[in-house]
Amino acid sequence: VQLVESGGGLEQPGGSLRLSCAASGFPFTQSAMTWIRQAPGKGLEWVSSIKTFSRYSDYADSVKGRFTVSTDNGQNTLYLQMNSLQPEDTAVYYCALGWGSSTITTMPRGQGTQVTVSS
Repeated sequence: VQLVESGGGLEQPGGSLRLSCAASGFPFTQSAMTWIRQAPGKGLEWVSSIKTFSRYSDYADSVKGRFTVSTDNGQNTLYLQMNSLQPEDTAVYYCALGWGSSTITTMPRGQGTQVTVSS
C-alpha cells in the first residue's frame, strides 16, 4: 500500500484548498478511503470516508457542508475539497485505506500534508 498526499499549504480563513492522494498497491476501485487529520498537540481526528465503488461518503460534523470527498477511479486518486476554511482546520491531513472513524489509528496512511489556516 502506497499513499502520497499533496496539495496542502497556507490559506486565509474563508479560503479553499484541494488535497490529493495518489494511491497504489491495492485495488483502489474496490476499496474505502478515509481522510484523517491531526492538529498540533492533539490526536488523530476522522474527517471523511468514501467507498470508491459506490461513491457513498460520510463526514465529521465539524466539516460537513464545507468539505467534499471524491475520487478519480481512473487515476486511483482521492481528493478532499476544503472550502470555508477556518483556523481550527489547521492540521496535518492524511489519507488512509479503510472506512469510518473507529479504526483510524490502525489504517495504513500516507506521510501527510500540512494545512495551515491563518491570516
